Amino acid sequence: MTTPSPEDTPAVSLRRLLAIVLVLAAVALFFGLGWQRQLDLAALQASRERLLAWREASPLAAGSAFVLLYVLVAGFSLPGATVLTLAGGAVFGLLWGSVLVSLGSTAGATAACLLARTLLREPVRRRFGQRLAPIEDGFRRDGAAYLLSLRLVPVVPFFLVNLLMGLTPMPLLSFALVSQLGMLPATIVYVNAGTQLGRLTGLSGILSPALLGSFALLAALPWIGRLLLQRLRLWRLYRRWPRPRRFDRNLIVIGAGAAGLVTAYIAATVRAKVTLIERERMGGDCLNTGCVPSKALISTARLAHRLRHADRWGLSPQEPAVDLRRVLARVRAKVAAVAPHDSVERYTALGVDVRLGHARLLSPWAVAIRGPDGSEQVLTGRAIVLATGAAPVIPPIPGIATVRVLTSETLWDALAEHPSPRPSLVVLGGGPIGCELAQALARLGLPVTLLQRNPRLLPREDPEAGDLVRQVLERDGVRVRTGCRVERLEPAPAGGVRVLYEDGDGSGSAEADDLLCAVGRRARLEGFGLEDLGIPTDGRSLDTSSHLQILFPNILAAGDVAGPWQFTHTAAHQAWYAAVNGLFDPLRFAVDGRVIPRTTFTDPEVARVGLNEAEARAQGVPFEVSRFALADLDRAIVESAETGFVKVLTVPGRDTLLGVTIVAEHAGELLAEFVLAMKHNLGLGKVMGTIHAYPTLAEANKYVAGAWKKAHAPQRTLALLERFHAWRRGG
Repeated sequence: MTTPSPEDTPAVSLRRLLAIVLVLAAVALFFGLGWQRQLDLAALQASRERLLAWREASPLAAGSAFVLLYVLVAGFSLPGATVLTLAGGAVFGLLWGSVLVSLGSTAGATAACLLARTLLREPVRRRFGQRLAPIEDGFRRDGAAYLLSLRLVPVVPFFLVNLLMGLTPMPLLSFALVSQLGMLPATIVYVNAGTQLGRLTGLSGILSPALLGSFALLAALPWIGRLLLQRLRLWRLYRRWPRPRRFDRNLIVIGAGAAGLVTAYIAATVRAKVTLIERERMGGDCLNTGCVPSKALISTARLAHRLRHADRWGLSPQEPAVDLRRVLARVRAKVAAVAPHDSVERYTALGVDVRLGHARLLSPWAVAIRGPDGSEQVLTGRAIVLATGAAPVIPPIPGIATVRVLTSETLWDALAEHPSPRPSLVVLGGGPIGCELAQALARLGLPVTLLQRNPRLLPREDPEAGDLVRQVLERDGVRVRTGCRVERLEPAPAGGVRVLYEDGDGSGSAEADDLLCAVGRRARLEGFGLEDLGIPTDGRSLDTSSHLQILFPNILAAGDVAGPWQFTHTAAHQAWYAAVNGLFDPLRFAVDGRVIPRTTFTDPEVARVGLNEAEARAQGVPFEVSRFALADLDRAIVESAETGFVKVLTVPGRDTLLGVTIVAEHAGELLAEFVLAMKHNLGLGKVMGTIHAYPTLAEANKYVAGAWKKAHAPQRTLALLERFHAWRRGG
């Protein structure tokens, strides 16, 4: 037996039918009797004396009738509520007018909410039930605060708020109380304006100071409401923790990677008292396990590759004698050479208080620092910057716990300690890290297999760039499999790891001494006390505002932990905003993320700024493409570096840059000119008009601008010039 749902019962259907009849009758009566013509300023002005006389003779009847009329107008969402509010001030004065309007508007709004709930809620829930579920959950948690914000900041018409709230599960009593509180400031301002309008005796009164003040209050009301809401939200956020009367520091920075170092440096430069806390190694991932060691490895691998192919430069090719331990010793030496730039000594000399230890938030202002010896100290800071960085992602692949998994952080020590002089590797992931390390290690003689889930390498880059990188990697000896889904990992019979996968060719497997996982990075969020403060995360990064503030406005985030980019240069870019916004609040600046360059350091490099073709199509952005091949560039020819291209996207018919992709040796350096042009709104015409030294790779930028100019040459003008020159020759 099927039980009918409540919305299907006869009683509910009858109630809904009666409500529909009531609404239609009220609307018909309102417009049929022409009441809408009585609810405008001209009618109010004309009947003012008569209404005042009625109020004097029968104040109780006049007030009751006014409230009843307001309830009817607001309850049935009829036009005229604003004029009625002004009439309340004109007829009853500021005090009683505010009281009567507040009662009438609250009762009318509640009636409108009830009507909407009766007529619309169940049909809407039947149609959109699953989509409404999270909205209803949100209103159960924060419905009162949300309604209050809509009432205090009247950007949404009140009648529409009444109707929309009828679709939510908010209790009517809560709706009425919050509405009365939220509408009271606007009620007082409008009623006060009505008292001034009621006193007009001629056009000269329009510019009276009192009336101008009333309208000034009306204009300021949204800002006042927004300020009140902000204060209320901050009070609710911070009420659990006592605010220190005095702060130990102006700024506390957690994490000494690129973002943390630059934040602390800027704070010390402006003479703020700043503490920088690092639990592991100064310089973070970039110095110790990322940018610096990988580029040192890539430079050695590039030289080995050139020795192997020296005939391209007219020399006898030879197989380089690669000692992997010596190569990694050089890598460590280069890290050590750069390390003083990020050292405790340097930053202490700059005026930064550097603490080595683990930091944990105790409150929005207090940080506990547990030192290497186990001792703990608590510091308070007026502002706190989280720059905790990111860590490699280890995907939940079946069998992953049975094998050793290397990441970009653990690879270096593992290779240096490996008993085999040339250990083989399977690399999971065909993004920038996977491609860079796979190519470098293959060039150093290691057997490398790269497995990529996506059909292309470097899926975020131009498809042509990804295809070219695949060709180069395969030419360097990397076994590449794309469109590949890893099914399982297991120990190989001879030691090492076996990877079982599925791709377009069916089932396959790959065996190697080690597995390098390079499928992405996730923000370091655990262990810093974020959960105790109720700071939300999406699992990959912190949710930040455009000013880098998180849940608590005095706590900011910068670098990989903030996203959306995970580059050293964007971490340093965000650090300026984090330092300034933290130190000089309420003066705040939104992060400028319009022009963000990126480079993948394969050989050739892949560099980009702005949109590529795939992104432009996905976003529906119209574009034109100009392209220049490195094979046509003199310097590339003499350097035997002809592989690559410069591709520029522009606004159709204009030289305005939308994006640039460069595949070339030193593409990251070549990109800088276009980054500057996009940052300062310089078109390709400016690039072409700039003198570039000959012969340089940078001339490719000028030539791609020339390709755009040629495609947009004024053909009619050129035809006229041809005729002109023919005439000059006497033809």
